Amino acid sequence: MSKINVIYWSGTGNTERMAEAIVKGAKDEGADVNLIPVSAATEEDVKNADKLAFGCPAMGAEELEEGEMRPFMDKANTLISGKKVLLFGSYEWADGEWMRLWQEEIEDTGANLIVDGFIAYDNPDEDAIDECISLGKELARA
Repeated sequence: MSKINVIYWSGTGNTERMAEAIVKGAKDEGADVNLIPVSAATEEDVKNADKLAFGCPAMGAEELEEGEMRPFMDKANTLISGKKVLLFGSYEWADGEWMRLWQEEIEDTGANLIVDGFIAYDNPDEDAIDECISLGKELARA
């Protein structure tokens, strides 16, 4: 059974709801899944996972949250080569450029994105939550 860690930052709860739905989907497939706020995440959580999901909303000028998520990803990026990764997050403006940039960053590490990063507008609606459940299942099967 693969071990999956879902590591996320959420300011308003939108990305947290997405993370919870991804965990549900992966658990539905029988995966061993942990939901970890980035404030509690460690390098060991990255090293010891077979697969990872990272979630963060768009912040500022289309970038990752700078206080916790950005510094964590700077460390995680050195540890994820060869791992299967899923990216997700919510946004309220612009066109999702932060996710395209984040995908490029992850691909440059040698990690394998299982699908393009998933973005939901503002408070994820039922369709977005259903998609997150599906993505969790896909990550578990990947």
